[in-house]
Formats: sequence, structure tokens, C-alpha cells
Amino acid sequence: MDYSYKTRGTCSREIHFDVVDGKVHNIHFVDGCNGNTQGVAALAEGMDVDEVIARLKGIRCGFRPTSCPDQLARALEQVKARE
Repeated sequence: MDYSYKTRGTCSREIHFDVVDGKVHNIHFVDGCNGNTQGVAALAEGMDVDEVIARLKGIRCGFRPTSCPDQLARALEQVKARE
């Protein structure tokens, strides 16, 4: 299923991704640090939703209380809450 999540507190504005059989696919960040967001997307591709959340939740960007990886974890938590 295709999801879209509006980010908060990061340079990226939005994250698009699919969740199929509990795995994350086709992650795309809108804006943000291009190399970093592509790296996060490539590393998380095909991973179990719970594993992505466990690895990325709480990562900060400098003095910000969140980051693009943390926002992906939050987006996935919202998906899980809807199920």
C-alpha cells in the first residue's frame, strides 16, 4: 500500500513509501539532504517495518529533536497504528 507522510522539523517536506507484507519499499524523501535521504532509503529498502522503526527512531539531526530517518520511523509507526 502506498503511503505519504508530511514531515515536521526537517529539511525534507514529505516521505512517500510502500508497505507490502510488513516490509518497506520504494522510499522517497521530498527535499532534504539528497545523499543522506537516498542512503536511508536504500538501506531501509525491503526491511521489516519494526526493524526500521527500532533502528531509526530517535536519531537527531544536529540540535534538532528529529531527523529524516526519525521521521521515517514516525511515519511507519503511524502506519502500524492504523492496522
